[in-house]
Amino acid sequence: MNDDGTDKPLDPAAAQAFSVKPLMFMAFVCSMAMMVFVALAGPIARVLDLPPWQIGAAMTIAGVGWMVMARVWGGLSDSHGRRPVLLLGLAGFTLSYLLLALFIDLALRTAMAPLLALAGLLAGRGIAGLFYAAVPATSTALVADHTRPEERTSALAAIGASSAAGMVVGPGLAGLVAPFGLSLPFHVTAVLPVIALLLIWLTLPAARHHPAPARQRLRLLDPRLRRPMMVAFAAMFSVSVAQIIVGFFALDRLGLGPAEAARAAGLALAAVGISLVCAQVVLRRLGWPPARLIRIGALIGGTGFASAMFAVNPPMLWASYAFAAFGMGWVYPSVSALAANSVEGHEQGAAAGTVAAAQGLGTILGPIVGTLVYGLGAGLPYALVGALLVTTALWRRREAVPNDP
Repeated sequence: MNDDGTDKPLDPAAAQAFSVKPLMFMAFVCSMAMMVFVALAGPIARVLDLPPWQIGAAMTIAGVGWMVMARVWGGLSDSHGRRPVLLLGLAGFTLSYLLLALFIDLALRTAMAPLLALAGLLAGRGIAGLFYAAVPATSTALVADHTRPEERTSALAAIGASSAAGMVVGPGLAGLVAPFGLSLPFHVTAVLPVIALLLIWLTLPAARHHPAPARQRLRLLDPRLRRPMMVAFAAMFSVSVAQIIVGFFALDRLGLGPAEAARAAGLALAAVGISLVCAQVVLRRLGWPPARLIRIGALIGGTGFASAMFAVNPPMLWASYAFAAFGMGWVYPSVSALAANSVEGHEQGAAAGTVAAAQGLGTILGPIVGTLVYGLGAGLPYALVGALLVTTALWRRREAVPNDP
């Protein structure tokens, strides 16, 4: 589809002017910035005298902002154009992240009251999440605007691989720089979104835009997006559960000490990032339609997560996470492409925002449900997400999917 919602061939000049590489760099640095906080949340909480649930709330609030604003940003990009909305969202994220870095530095250097520190972290992370929601939603819509349906999964996989690489590099950078000061990794990574903002501003073409009439605005529960929303939620929910319980599982089921458990959990998450990159590189070479990739990817992901409940040592845990992540690396870009292929050109922003909102809901509910189920049994969360993903894959198989033999 083109910007005007027609099926006419894409303008060759516009297609040539558009490049996915700036979007890849933007996804990489934004993912790095978000993961630095995750990697250092524990030490920061200890220094600021914050209990685990409070630092957990500071982590979750970004997901709330993402869920609330993703559809709003996507709709704005439909009515006002992709370039201005992406630049505004990225500028807001850049500024809010910089202010968050300065606040963390101030909090760590002074005897700040814990409640005041918590309020600052909640505000900083929440505002960053509100603006960050514009990045994936508008990026996906941009790709849909400038690529044909059969090319979208590959292009989105390239962006996804860059984001996954940021998930690996961010914690690694934090581990290398943190010994020189807990706030230093935030200052280092705060520079990178500035570079991404300048790059997007200089390279993103200003395409002609054709806003849709108000009566054609995409509904939240549009039947065309039912499958993409459910898959997006199931995928993000499953990954969020696996992220939150891996440290506890290493402590309780594997019998490791705190330091060894932290190392095992960190390496499991690093394996996830590496496997995601590999999966999305392979995906770009396959040329399969999105629905098939979702079916097979969800089966692989579900099997991998379910196998983690049988792990008796760290290498088995790492292998389970890597195997599961390989499947999820096929699901994430495919669900975005499936949504893009299901709607008209003037609805791409709203569709991408709707899928992103479903992912945001998964990031909120995943840690809550995961920890509750973990209290019933250390392996039960893995069984839960394994069953959820396998059910998702089988549900896809039973439905009639166009152009997917």
